[in-house]
Amino acid sequence: MSDRDARFVRAVGKVGNPETALPDYLERTYWWAYLRPASIRIFDHKVIVSAILWGQYRRLSDTVLTRIAGGNRVLQLACVYGDLSQRLARQVGPEGALDIVDVAPIQIANIRRKLVGMDWVRASVADATTTRSGSFDCVLSFFLLHEMPDPLKRRVVDAALAAVAPGGRAMFVDYACPLRWHPLRPVMAAVFALLEPYATAMWHTPIAALASHPQEFSWTRETRFAGLFQVVIAERFNV
Repeated sequence: MSDRDARFVRAVGKVGNPETALPDYLERTYWWAYLRPASIRIFDHKVIVSAILWGQYRRLSDTVLTRIAGGNRVLQLACVYGDLSQRLARQVGPEGALDIVDVAPIQIANIRRKLVGMDWVRASVADATTTRSGSFDCVLSFFLLHEMPDPLKRRVVDAALAAVAPGGRAMFVDYACPLRWHPLRPVMAAVFALLEPYATAMWHTPIAALASHPQEFSWTRETRFAGLFQVVIAERFNV
């Protein structure tokens, strides 16, 4: 282990939460992408994230940011490679608040390094399925659902919706079923079969259908890049 990796591992040890264990599926399926120092060195670059998302990362990130205002209280479920979290933090500003949770201590250690000096941002080790009080103007799930087994997808959607304050919204940005003529459709099917065993469900199950109480929200859904990506927004009725 290099000196840099050793320092990072020590930093990770300081952000662990003994009550939050890594899910078995995460270590088994995504160890190579999220749970090693080398994973962060390889993948945590805008150009890499953009390549993975077929050049659509910036456009999808911009879609998120246009729906968040300065002073908003935002909850981000799971860390995101690239610069989305930094842009979110700047968008809400010191008059707002950004809470980031991730079940992997190594990811929290990394995001804290990227957000040094932004005192209105809090990053903590926690499970995205944990129910939180409905105090957030916006709850964001950015390419998280496709990485989770179906029962956990439902729990994350419910937890995200429960955290939304009256008049606020939850935003889910993820994969969707591309049009039949899409040249990347067979490519993505192969990628999912090889690396993303829980992602194909996003082609067949509407995100709104994962919610236990969808009637409490107004739902909108937009697709991007000939259907390969979706942006789903659930706005809680202000009652």
